[in-house]
Amino acid sequence: MQLTLDQIALQAGSQTHLYPMSLAPVPGAMTVLLGATQAGKTSLMRIMAGLDRPTEGRVLADGIDVTGVPVRRRNVAMVYQQFINYPSMSVYDNIASPLKLRGAADIAVRVQAMAARLHIEHLLKRYPAELSGGQQQRVALARALAKEAPLVLLDEPLVNLDYKLREELRDELAGLFADGGATVVYATTEPAEALLLGGHTAVMDAGELLQYGPAAQVFHRPASLRVAQAFSDPPMNLFAAQRQPGGLVLPGGVAAARTLPEGDGAAAITAGLRAGAFHLAPAAGRLALPGTAKLAEISGSDTYVHAMTIAGLVVAQLPGVHRYRLEDPLTLYFDPGSLYAFDAGGRLLAAGSAGAA
Repeated sequence: MQLTLDQIALQAGSQTHLYPMSLAPVPGAMTVLLGATQAGKTSLMRIMAGLDRPTEGRVLADGIDVTGVPVRRRNVAMVYQQFINYPSMSVYDNIASPLKLRGAADIAVRVQAMAARLHIEHLLKRYPAELSGGQQQRVALARALAKEAPLVLLDEPLVNLDYKLREELRDELAGLFADGGATVVYATTEPAEALLLGGHTAVMDAGELLQYGPAAQVFHRPASLRVAQAFSDPPMNLFAAQRQPGGLVLPGGVAAARTLPEGDGAAAITAGLRAGAFHLAPAAGRLALPGTAKLAEISGSDTYVHAMTIAGLVVAQLPGVHRYRLEDPLTLYFDPGSLYAFDAGGRLLAAGSAGAA
């Protein structure tokens, strides 16, 4: 299905939930709605599904205006972050329910095949109350897939699962929709999840659609400072910088050679460094930020070091386990090509080296 949102907006009284926006998710692929809580992701998905009607604009399905068509008359499948299954039905009957409504043939064969794809074939005789959270969400996904709807909406479906289950199901999701049979819209608050799922990403903030495009492209070349902040975890380190001939100067007098377009012409700009751009070892061309450790957090195979440097407080994501005590001296190094630059209006002037192409 080619779903097209044409200048839709949503307002309730004096409160604006969605500002006018247009979006056409790539048919037969996955589009990730990325944004913090209350960015407008669920409001947008409810309009896509037909649960709510926009106060402005149109919703088109394959060119047909379906703005006022209720959800029961649309062929849409939706999975929520809560484990929504029919409690009085077995797992088999939950998965079979959309097939029975369509009068599909070979229901037993299809249910068995769908359960096998989600690794729950051994649970078909159980009831939702007898399942773990991860198993219940697999049942909800199986039911949505069994519907074979051209549009599948997944509203933070993994957020209530523990870390291991979340990673396991996330890895499987791309494969489940890899056949291109449905347009999939997936909402998340996690930038890493958007990158792992691939496809296209629509970055949202406070009811506005900020940027839409291939996930890697949006990550490496954010159109604005707001996009860069929304698509960074940990948040991008920001510095009040000044232009100089041939580059810019960070606080503390750290001069970085960098080719910058004119932008708005102002001398004051914002420079940004992603947490993963820092190193502990010097190398040719790298710039140094001496400072002291304030906090070191070990997470999985990485260490997040909060340090007060000559350029200000920064967060560095360092591979491996590193132990620092409060006020331990350290020096962080970075390649000047890793610097992002934004003009006074927040528009991108220069992307970091990974997105410079």
